[in-house]
Amino acid sequence: MDKLSVMNAFCRIVERGSFARAAEDLGVSPALLSREVKLLEQSLAASLLTRSTRSMSLTDNGRLFYEEAQRILGAVGQVEDRIRQGAGEVSGHLKVNAASSFGQMVIAPMLPTFLERHPELKLTLSLDDRVVDMIEGGFDVSIRIRLSMPDSALVARRIGTMRQRIFASPEYLRAHGTPDSPEALKAHRIIGFLLAYHLTQWTLTGNGGVIDLSLDPAIRVGNSMVLRDLLIAGQGIGTLPDFISDPEEANGTLVRVLPAYELPAPEIFAVTGSRLGIDARVSAFLDHLASALRS
Repeated sequence: MDKLSVMNAFCRIVERGSFARAAEDLGVSPALLSREVKLLEQSLAASLLTRSTRSMSLTDNGRLFYEEAQRILGAVGQVEDRIRQGAGEVSGHLKVNAASSFGQMVIAPMLPTFLERHPELKLTLSLDDRVVDMIEGGFDVSIRIRLSMPDSALVARRIGTMRQRIFASPEYLRAHGTPDSPEALKAHRIIGFLLAYHLTQWTLTGNGGVIDLSLDPAIRVGNSMVLRDLLIAGQGIGTLPDFISDPEEANGTLVRVLPAYELPAPEIFAVTGSRLGIDARVSAFLDHLASALRS
């Protein structure tokens, strides 16, 4: 037994006035309780109970232990009750981490309605393109975009899929020509994302096959929004996730290059630190985010 279990068992013995009745309540054997109390007394180097064949009474040390054990168990129970009662409430402080571009393009637009819906909630949103230590940073949830998540003590839940395509500006294509095959990309100025899994190796799927392409980007940037702006400015050809490219493709500032081909589609993961389930704050946030991803 752990210390809290021993405290609980000792209090039950005192309150029931019998090892046998306490053991029945706890679903264990009287011999086990007797052994645990004996070990407890040995660890304290003090006698807690005076026992005879017909009676049992507390020593002074036993009375002190009983009173303090009741206080400690009561405090633990109050904490547990507060946590259980608050588990369904969307309140407190929610700390979220996400990639910069995803945070700006997807999370930021949904925050006003989310915060209006949950006025008792305090929010910290940290944007970082590199993987952060969730435990050290104290984050409740981290949104990560990966082809797959490595095994770890963290819990990853897939909440969406992102499409990754090739883009350039109409001006760039008018000036330099439009590639008509994956191999033709080697003759163009490539802009790469420094933290991407495909910085120099592009795996393109389309037209019934898969093509692996080695490229040496002339420009390499560490932020997808900067990459987007360079593409719009006619500086080259590069890949963008759909949550960044969709608005630009819709208004014509960027156009698809090799529209029959796409790169592998990364998954959008919500990563949490607990395997015991997510609390109401995280659940409400992820529900709102999932709705934004579907719209």
